[in-house]
Amino acid sequence: MATNIGMMDSAYFVGRSEILTWINSTLQLNLSKVEEACSGAVHCQLMDAVHPGMVPMHKVNFDAKNEYEMIQNYKVLQDVFNKLKITKHIEVSKLVKGRPLDNLEFMQWMKRYCDSVNGALMNGYNPLERREACKGGKEASKKSAQSQSSSKGSTAAPKTHSSHNARRNDASSANPSTHAAIKSSKPSVVVPAYDEQITELKLSVDSLEKERDFYFAKLRDIEILCQSPGIEHLPIVGAIQRILYAADDNASVVAEAQAMMASAQQKEAESLSPIAELSEERTTSETQKRKNILNLDIDATGIANLSPRQRLSDVSDVHCSGSPLMTY
Repeated sequence: MATNIGMMDSAYFVGRSEILTWINSTLQLNLSKVEEACSGAVHCQLMDAVHPGMVPMHKVNFDAKNEYEMIQNYKVLQDVFNKLKITKHIEVSKLVKGRPLDNLEFMQWMKRYCDSVNGALMNGYNPLERREACKGGKEASKKSAQSQSSSKGSTAAPKTHSSHNARRNDASSANPSTHAAIKSSKPSVVVPAYDEQITELKLSVDSLEKERDFYFAKLRDIEILCQSPGIEHLPIVGAIQRILYAADDNASVVAEAQAMMASAQQKEAESLSPIAELSEERTTSETQKRKNILNLDIDATGIANLSPRQRLSDVSDVHCSGSPLMTY
């Protein structure tokens, strides 16, 4: 049973027209837009269809117009979710606004859930009878019945009036000016097409707004991280902030940030070079000192190994050489 469905699940790729067809055929309604179900009453009856007797239909309000009335329907739906241990989160604050994308996503989840329960088999379920117990349920059923009958009449009208087409064509050809006037007086029947375009545009706008908010939140997190006391003075942080706070969309901003990084690396290398020279000098001096100490040790050892006669000969050599160390 699907209670938690990922955003990449196939359920969220079901089209709006398929969702509407499913709702209207299941509950015998005549919705033309998904957001018309934003009151929550349709969701409650869908749950009643897959779990008969689980939903207190007398608490459902099909005539809800205000947000506080819609919230009551969603409370009933949440109670049903709790009884069935369904962990799906209901974003009531977004759904009651009637935004197309939010209502479409939630209805896509509802369809997937209903399909997962006994294969969406609803044998013996009478949606009209169950809706009579709801507030405004009878009116909703009457509206759907009237709209269905009018749609059937509009489809049957061309068949009943097909015999008069020839006479109308003759009359229009006999008096073209009158025919043109009648055409101009008839209202245009392209409103549903515009409504569909408007709905599609709303969906795309909602999707773009969600994407914008997502990436803005990421940039805000990066900005907060760059302002941390321990790293705010690092060169790489300065380069990132240079890109974040750029006023215009210019490719040179990235080049400037790279130049800042290169300059910082060069300064760091220059600051380290004197230390390396000092270390080399210290190493050389220490090596020389060790050599001198070693030579002195060797000389002292050699003198200690000389015999007394050799030492006297060395002293006589010094005396003959007229060393200033000898006194007479």
